[in-house]
Amino acid sequence: MHRLVAVVSGVALLAGCSQSSEPHDDLQVTDNLVAAVAAVSPSTSAPSGTVVPVAAKITGMVAVPRARTVALATDSPQLLLLNLDDPGAPARSVAMPGPVTALSALPDGVLASVGSARQVLTVPLPAATPTTLQVQNAPGSATVQGDLTLVPLTDGKAVDVVRDGVAEKKISGSMFSADQVLTTGQNVVVLDRLRTALFDIDLTEGKVGAGQRAGFGATNATTDRYGRVLVTDTRGGALLAFTTNPVMLKQRYPVPGAPYGITYDPERDLAWVTLTERNEVVGYHVAGGEPRETHRFATVVQPNSVTVDPDSGRVLVASATGGGVQVMQP
Repeated sequence: MHRLVAVVSGVALLAGCSQSSEPHDDLQVTDNLVAAVAAVSPSTSAPSGTVVPVAAKITGMVAVPRARTVALATDSPQLLLLNLDDPGAPARSVAMPGPVTALSALPDGVLASVGSARQVLTVPLPAATPTTLQVQNAPGSATVQGDLTLVPLTDGKAVDVVRDGVAEKKISGSMFSADQVLTTGQNVVVLDRLRTALFDIDLTEGKVGAGQRAGFGATNATTDRYGRVLVTDTRGGALLAFTTNPVMLKQRYPVPGAPYGITYDPERDLAWVTLTERNEVVGYHVAGGEPRETHRFATVVQPNSVTVDPDSGRVLVASATGGGVQVMQP
């Protein structure tokens, strides 16, 4: 992607770098801060592959390959579990204390965040018997680093560092909202959708490190096997790639159509990105100098969520308007 990168040295690292006497924040896109959301999709589509009916609006989806399971967050207080090898088989339902507002995968289960209850539930698979972590604010998309659970607090502008169910420290500063925590090896970053920025998190020092703006309206992120963080810039129409420690934008590739959902297949080096403005999903090979489009499929209406089975390469796209789960074999 080298010819498409537009990174000015020193720009958009932590606020306060301006030489002007006027206060200036290089990470702030606008004075009217509103987090980007998925574009409203066309009301009809002719999706590729097979569509599995699901009687719910799906707000998030992750595959857990080791457990051969796909977990679906819905607009109702339940988590649905599909068989990854047979998605059309009857789904299992796991009761939640409210609608799941963020979902992330573990090696043998999922972390389900319920904003209304201020809880993060660990759901092991296949047992699916949740354990509950109570937090002080609405949690975003959490993750695990070793024996620590890292919980972003969206309205608390902080990240809770939890060990054995107890918050050892709360890391705050610079963030306007803490929405998604991701790990790349030993490095930790947090995506701030309101500020549309990505920040390093120093767990040892308990502080927020370097930050850099993530386009004009970052919404979702994932990591790849090269230690990068891949981010969809929904407003800016781009796929962004960052290195960490310090966080630094290395690649920007134009993706028209309001890119929103994203997942990564480590076996094939494919980043799958949904285009909510077009009811499409695109596969980009990301191992080279810039992304190379390899697949493009029509999707269900409002394709806000996407996940992949790295064993088979099968891609699943979920509709946020009740259109079910689409299954494709590239």
